Amino acid sequence: MFGLGTKKRTDNARRNGPLAGLEPPAGAGVISCRAVDPVSGPLTSAEFTVTDARGRVVVKSGADPFGSFMVTVPPGEYRLAVSADGYTPYRTDAVVTAETGAVLGEVTLQVAAPPPLPSPGDWDVEPSHSSIAFTARHIGLARVHGRFNTFAGAVRIAERMEDTAMHVVIDAASIDTNVRMRDDHLRSADFLDVVQYPTLEFYSDRFVHRGGARWAATGALSLHGVTRTVTLDVDYLGVGNGMEGETRAACRATTELHRDDYTISWQTMLARGIAVVGPSITIDLDIQIVPKG
Repeated sequence: MFGLGTKKRTDNARRNGPLAGLEPPAGAGVISCRAVDPVSGPLTSAEFTVTDARGRVVVKSGADPFGSFMVTVPPGEYRLAVSADGYTPYRTDAVVTAETGAVLGEVTLQVAAPPPLPSPGDWDVEPSHSSIAFTARHIGLARVHGRFNTFAGAVRIAERMEDTAMHVVIDAASIDTNVRMRDDHLRSADFLDVVQYPTLEFYSDRFVHRGGARWAATGALSLHGVTRTVTLDVDYLGVGNGMEGETRAACRATTELHRDDYTISWQTMLARGIAVVGPSITIDLDIQIVPKG
């Protein structure tokens, strides 16, 4: 447990430490912390999660440019979790009383061992445990969420993971935003034009390790008759076993597409009075692969 139990020590911390200049609301205390790597560099990508004695999330926030975090909370017992990509999470308890703070100082996160890679060989994407979803803005206002319901893919894991290749084919007509009129419009010649371009395809044979469990997969995405280079930011989740003992591997990946790159013009459709999604679209993939049978 960490705590500052007297007002004198709290006042000193405010004047000289990370609480300097901070005036918490009456009856509140402060939890502060700074995340650093093993060579004392600030972890600006760190995330801090504070939970109460019942395990409920009180606050969740990213680090500032110096890897620091500070929050005012009611008196009580708390649990602080600090995490960052490629590092082993850190957890500690903190006790906060009225007008005092839990000043935890610097917390050093250790580099995590990356999860084991899948065995070399041919693997198939398993659609029943995978998803390809997207998020866009509706003419700059509300978010539109959707997915493609039908797709297939194959991955050839190489001896060197960097030489791995993957190929994914998506049925364009399977687009689903849960609004039939909008889906029909997205399938039309104004957008995907599924009659002329029935599939979207992604092929990659360039995998780059970015550290820890993070990878980049760069390849060619063909959409609406146009092919562009796209890089997926990949979080590799490791290898495990399914309910029937079968081996499988999993990852999450994301990228952003710009519709103008694929000759689907946002401005043109606005001029025609067509309600459209915004000019950029975020793609999120949750993928599980199994050895080819």
